[in-house]
Amino acid sequence: MPKAFPKEFCEDVIRVYKDSDASMAQVAKDFGISPSCLKRWLAVDEKTSTRSSGSRSSGAESEALREANKRIKLLEQENEVLRRAAAYLSQANLPKMMYPLVRELAADGVPVAVTCRVLKIARQPYYRWLLSPVTRAELAAAYRANALFDAHRDDPEFGYRFLLDEAREVGESMAERTAWKICSQLGWWSSHGKKRGGNGKKPGPPVHDDLCAVTDKHGVTRHEFKASSPNKLWLSDITEHWTGEGKLYLCAIKDVYSNRIVGCSIDSRMKSSLAVTALNNAVARRRLEGGDVAGCVIHTDRGSQFRSRKFVHNINRHSMIGSMGRVGAAGDNAAMESFFALLQKNVLNQRAWATRQELRIAIVTWIERTYHRRRRQAALGRLTPVEYELIMKPTATQAA
Repeated sequence: MPKAFPKEFCEDVIRVYKDSDASMAQVAKDFGISPSCLKRWLAVDEKTSTRSSGSRSSGAESEALREANKRIKLLEQENEVLRRAAAYLSQANLPKMMYPLVRELAADGVPVAVTCRVLKIARQPYYRWLLSPVTRAELAAAYRANALFDAHRDDPEFGYRFLLDEAREVGESMAERTAWKICSQLGWWSSHGKKRGGNGKKPGPPVHDDLCAVTDKHGVTRHEFKASSPNKLWLSDITEHWTGEGKLYLCAIKDVYSNRIVGCSIDSRMKSSLAVTALNNAVARRRLEGGDVAGCVIHTDRGSQFRSRKFVHNINRHSMIGSMGRVGAAGDNAAMESFFALLQKNVLNQRAWATRQELRIAIVTWIERTYHRRRRQAALGRLTPVEYELIMKPTATQAA
């Protein structure tokens, strides 16, 4: 039984066909599939859309009327919450805690769930506050803050450590971290100024060794990206670009043997699932072509998406080997950066993109139609990545 293409790949092909004026045969040729396969995908997509739209039959008028009345009542309650909240917050002498307002609205018949949803606050803390408006923790924090404030008022040049000593003298013991937190929140610092640390975040530790680094006899370390056959060394990275709807993120995986993009994933958020989906799509495509990815090295940077448990788990699940470069060293993944530079020049910077969908179709079309099947590369003997794999695959098989 033939293996199925990745779902994301099928959806991208359908989008390209529907949004372009090209024929079905041309689109199928550009993406390396048969016209009958594309026709079957379109039929399944049309059937799914028709089923989802036709499954909802119109209900009785009485049911629709009841739903409309419920909606109107809910809108009236939400409007009342917003009106009362605006009036409540406009009073300068009142504290900013919203729980008293929730209690007042509940007494007037507005459900607590509606009020909390409109004001974007959780219900459980409200009910706990309702049982005990002033908790022991809040009372203890107030006493500690008063002790620190008194010490700061008497000696403004004291830092939080000295204020902590003064507070302990009057019986308000606390941890040094607690004193720093209270002073930081209330802005109580020494009059001599406070030291400010850097804003940069420390990079996370690597979860894999760097398997692409080579040290010569002079002790100079450089990276070699070479592969004698497909599915021996893959490279992966993530790039982003702005659209009128916000950022769009692309995670691509390239086979060093032919420079072909064997898998990619595009999303509006840069989560670990972006890298995981790209990896699974690449594995599915290679297995569909009869390839074996077991033992393949996948080299990435130290991004949190590639260090996530989900990504590492999928590497192990496919019997692959992880490799990770240094922090802030573009040369450690230069072969992947060169592909993103081409994408930037040929697609991303061509014009302003209004929607994510528009940019997504442009990226997928350029990769499959131009980069894979039309753009010849000097490193491949003036062949395209698809041509190189088709021509060199018999040779690699015989050599093996």
